[in-house]
Amino acid sequence: MIFTLFQFFEVLAVIVFLVGFLEAANNGVARTPPLGWMSWERFRCNTDCVTYPDACINEQLIMQMADHMAADGYKDVGYEYVCIDDCWPLKTRGADGRLVPDPARFPSGMKALADYVHSKGLKLGIYTDFGYMTCGGYPGSEFYLQLDAETFAEWDLDMLKLDACYSFGEDLKYGFPAMEFYLNRTGRQFVFSCDWDWAMNDQANYTHMAEFCNMWRIAHDMEDYWDNVQLVIDVYANNSRNFSAFTGPGAWADADSVIVGLYGLSDDQERAQFGMWAMFASPLLLAADLRSIKNSSKALLLNKNILAINQDPLGIQGTLRMKLGQDKIYVFLKELTGGRTAVALFNSDYHGQPVRATFMLNQLGLTNGNGYSFTDGFTGMARGKYMPATEINIDVNPTGIDIFIATPV
Repeated sequence: MIFTLFQFFEVLAVIVFLVGFLEAANNGVARTPPLGWMSWERFRCNTDCVTYPDACINEQLIMQMADHMAADGYKDVGYEYVCIDDCWPLKTRGADGRLVPDPARFPSGMKALADYVHSKGLKLGIYTDFGYMTCGGYPGSEFYLQLDAETFAEWDLDMLKLDACYSFGEDLKYGFPAMEFYLNRTGRQFVFSCDWDWAMNDQANYTHMAEFCNMWRIAHDMEDYWDNVQLVIDVYANNSRNFSAFTGPGAWADADSVIVGLYGLSDDQERAQFGMWAMFASPLLLAADLRSIKNSSKALLLNKNILAINQDPLGIQGTLRMKLGQDKIYVFLKELTGGRTAVALFNSDYHGQPVRATFMLNQLGLTNGNGYSFTDGFTGMARGKYMPATEINIDVNPTGIDIFIATPV
């Protein structure tokens, strides 16, 4: 591990004050998975506001997304955070060492933007990087953790994503607690999102992540095509080193952006991504352009039944229990309040016809002697009553999903 002298003293200062002071899972925020919108997947690092005035990273974009979240029903169902990802500052820090929002793209400044977002009943999130440079080539927070935390607090921000580009992977175990320490020291509450280097998941210390981070990335960046969604679902299915055991109120394994409403997914695939992210108790950070999203995608993102699965206060991450239909159907279970269980049947096959899932509830550990009433996970409509040893047959569309809630009778 390469650890600079400056980094050593910065981290040493944290360690002196750390004991008994800091636990992200107990910092009072993110008791259920955070819901909101994030700029990266749809708008990337587009800073050309001359050529693309409606699709560049600037204050107008953030204000318009906040407007639509407030006016179009998103806030009403729990979406709360409007998050700016990479590429918002100037390429150099100011003379005082502080990060400077690009004045051409954020002429009002971040404090004024936060005030605007707050006026809509929403919260503003921002991005930085533990390395010397962000993924997009902007100034990182290496050597500036305390100053940046204080700056973000002075701007009245509410969420911070700390990325890991241009840093040494071994140093992340120091960087995340150090930044969380400085955030907490400001006295302002932040949801703290740790973008752990997903390529190092086999080395990740999940006890450490759950202690210092409100949410942490568990897989690669989400891209707008189906195979990428499938890869993330497989990460959760594999549940490497039982990371699901560390998910719960205040600390969430993050599957990355919800790409419902973009370009790459069919209607069934949109349902599958949204349904599985809900089963995973993942934060739901939308990527779509809320100004032009199609009605069917919007209706899905506003589906209160699926959101209730995601936001269930027990905070249990759904896990894979079995595979059916020649291993094409993944069966995930998520325990809910009131003794209920959400069951998701996800069809990983993309060929031309539905796959039949045949199973009994007692195979899933659902053994209540009086049976279970089923309600549809998407519509909330009743789907009948089943005994533990009753054979159940459900056909699931290619790259599609079926979710039902089993409630003991």
